[in-house]
Amino acid sequence: MHSPDSQFQGFLTVLPVGARPYALLARFDRPIGWWLLYWPCAFALALGGGAVSHWTLFLWFLLGAIAMRGAGCVYNDIVDRDLDAQVARTASRPVASGAVSVRNALLWTALLSLVGLLVLVQLPWPAQIVALASLFLVAAYPFMKRLTWWPQAWLGLVFSWGALVGWVAVGGTAGWALPLLYAGCIAWVIGYDTIYALQDIEDDALVGVRSSARAMGTHVKGGVGFCYAAACACWAGSLWCVRPDPLVLVALIPAALHLTGQVVTLDLSNGADALAKFRSNRFAGLLVFAAMLVVGSAP
Repeated sequence: MHSPDSQFQGFLTVLPVGARPYALLARFDRPIGWWLLYWPCAFALALGGGAVSHWTLFLWFLLGAIAMRGAGCVYNDIVDRDLDAQVARTASRPVASGAVSVRNALLWTALLSLVGLLVLVQLPWPAQIVALASLFLVAAYPFMKRLTWWPQAWLGLVFSWGALVGWVAVGGTAGWALPLLYAGCIAWVIGYDTIYALQDIEDDALVGVRSSARAMGTHVKGGVGFCYAAACACWAGSLWCVRPDPLVLVALIPAALHLTGQVVTLDLSNGADALAKFRSNRFAGLLVFAAMLVVGSAP
């Protein structure tokens, strides 16, 4: 039995009744999404050496993550409204259920995008160009589950893009540090979103939606473990490029242990456990950020 994806709970209960469906549509009640979008930005700011000199960007990127994750969710729900209506967990989403019209959802997307534009103009122009280059990836993402068994890989490209923007914004050095940071984030996203997809694996099979969880089949644990191992290896390489000292690798041990724990204790048949493991990546991101901050701030 799946919990509905859209529920009136928490702070939503104090909002005016008319505003609640729009808050649900932007997933304001589910902060894990914007945390996961934010962390790659923060990784780059910290490892790129801008934690102090560009500290205000941490706040701007956080606002941008909240707004643009919201806009992306609204856009995704518009595109997926017919599929969402066929899946138990997503059938109550505002557009799928008819609580919000497509027209109003588009207007809400535009409003959230204006907040993103406000954040964009705070960045140096090279970072603005990099940020705008992500629009194609974002626009194409909702269609990937219809075209490929690995929509999680495309999501990895999208959700990790902030690392590129943040690195350019603080003037991070050229070399392998950024490509490895970005690759590590992509592997991390594939891993945790595969765990998330376990919640819908039966419904997805019925309606023909593809996912990495379905592609991995009985090898989900091994597949997620491989993704997490690749993420840690790439992040270790990125740290090494910034500071070639064996001690920098020690900084990643807490994050590596946390990710390992997710895989070892994952219950493949329990949707609630999959959701809990997915949400725990907010803390995993904090641990990785701490490693990036320590290495990036070292004299």
